[in-house]
Amino acid sequence: MTGTETQQPKHKRNMTRRKVVVAGGAAVAAVGVGGGIAATANAGQTTSANTDASPLAAGSAAEECYKLTSETTEGPYYIDADKLRQDITEDKEGIPLTLRLKVIDNETCKPVKNAAVDIWHCDALGIYSGYEDVSTGGGGGTPPSGTPSGTPTGSPPEGGSPGGHQEPTDDERYLRGTWRTDRNGFVTFKTIFPGWYRGRCVHIHTKVHVNGEWTDAGYEGGNTCHTGQFFFDEESVLASAEVEPYSTSTTERTTLTEDTIYDQSGTTGGLLKLKYQKNNIAKGVVGSITMGVDPEATHEGTDDAVQPGA
Repeated sequence: MTGTETQQPKHKRNMTRRKVVVAGGAAVAAVGVGGGIAATANAGQTTSANTDASPLAAGSAAEECYKLTSETTEGPYYIDADKLRQDITEDKEGIPLTLRLKVIDNETCKPVKNAAVDIWHCDALGIYSGYEDVSTGGGGGTPPSGTPSGTPTGSPPEGGSPGGHQEPTDDERYLRGTWRTDRNGFVTFKTIFPGWYRGRCVHIHTKVHVNGEWTDAGYEGGNTCHTGQFFFDEESVLASAEVEPYSTSTTERTTLTEDTIYDQSGTTGGLLKLKYQKNNIAKGVVGSITMGVDPEATHEGTDDAVQPGA
């Protein structure tokens, strides 16, 4: 599969042999870390500090061990054999987001290098690529005001059978990508701040694959040691709701405390630490988190995770 193919690709879920296909030479270009966003770190910057990270012990003066990061449902919109790239934005409009992730072995505190990290999320109006016809986002009309809240009606889009997976309905692949961790366990993605859709708070999905092999075609074999989600504090989401195109959404939003997937445990549960310029979130956001994983475990997120509404 390449980025120039016009026929709808056949996606086969193979949990024992995983291949990430490189979508052309431009897909593997490295993304600059920080850039103009980092330059906004000044007295006008807002930082959401997650004080409940619960470090267990110091591995060294510069690194801490954390509790195992919470496992969650994979959700219905995961696509295996995705694009190998760091910049997953494509042409989607939204607040620039630089996502800085670190993966460590929970038991030894050592960085997990050469792991394949997937991320995928909806666009500013709650639509997922590959599933545009069945996503539940929406735009137009009067933007939300105050504190968007409310009890979702109907069945949450990520419920149903374990994992709730659906086959793709279109060829779009924006806001999806996979990249490897470096020798220090770090990986950086360039994307946009996600929007929201019915039944869920603002979030990003992730998977970490280890013990496989990087080849010319991508990443093969190994095991999925972590399936989780990243979350955003309410202050940042409310600030984003004032910026177009987020402000055009008429979809009722589920707050962080109302969400049935987030376990309310702060960083352990996937809550990102965010930095952005106060009163000007539109300029860009930097999100970071350390994920503690068990490299020998298998967590596909299809039958061992909390389901919506549980």
